[in-house]
Amino acid sequence: MLAFRSGLTWALAPRARAPQVCSSFATGPRQKDGTLYEFCTYYLKPSKMIEFLENFKKNVHLQTAHSELVGYWSVEFGGRMNKVFHIWKYDNFAHRTAVRKALAKDKEWQEQFLIPNLVLIDKQESEITYLVPWCKIERPAKEGVYELATFQMKPGGPALWGDVFKKAVHTHVNRGYTKLVGVFHTEYGALNRVHVLWWHESADSRAAGRHESHEDPRVVAAVRESVNYLESQQNILLIPTSFSPLK
Repeated sequence: MLAFRSGLTWALAPRARAPQVCSSFATGPRQKDGTLYEFCTYYLKPSKMIEFLENFKKNVHLQTAHSELVGYWSVEFGGRMNKVFHIWKYDNFAHRTAVRKALAKDKEWQEQFLIPNLVLIDKQESEITYLVPWCKIERPAKEGVYELATFQMKPGGPALWGDVFKKAVHTHVNRGYTKLVGVFHTEYGALNRVHVLWWHESADSRAAGRHESHEDPRVVAAVRESVNYLESQQNILLIPTSFSPLK
């Protein structure tokens, strides 16, 4: 009975003394800013990639008149082919809603952009993400290729794994193996998912840097620590289109 009472006393005791877990990767700064990024992935019908991109290039101005295009790429390696990936920036959710309403009323956009492209698309996916508080989008000084690394982290959120993930990213950057474009945390889509967008001069320079980093004790140590919170990872190589703001 004494053990039961002791346990009950502990359960009913004030919990103010419990330590709070904090992280620079927490949701506060991100939501205070409000700026969000929509990740769009279009799976195109086989043999329709060239036609789709030509039509998009010709009429992309009809959509950028309403919203900001961050980057547009075709998928070269990693996963399903005949796929394009693009990122759009919005000030907040109200801004995105206003853009969608404006596009719905834009007959030129519907007739020249939307309707011709819809018949070429097999499937569409969308994620809403925030740029993490400790980084901003960096624009490469010259053209190259991009790598989107998607990490599915263990449940628990950034307060659990944010700091070690940040350390792993910064270790790669500080050692000069790659150039960071941005780190994004999913708000709508698969939760506990982080996207890291890297820039490389070429696919071969990416391969060389990756091999070197695997032999760097500092990188190995940082990655090993973050792997404890990782469930899965996928990497895709992206080629920027001629009309992509990020080259």
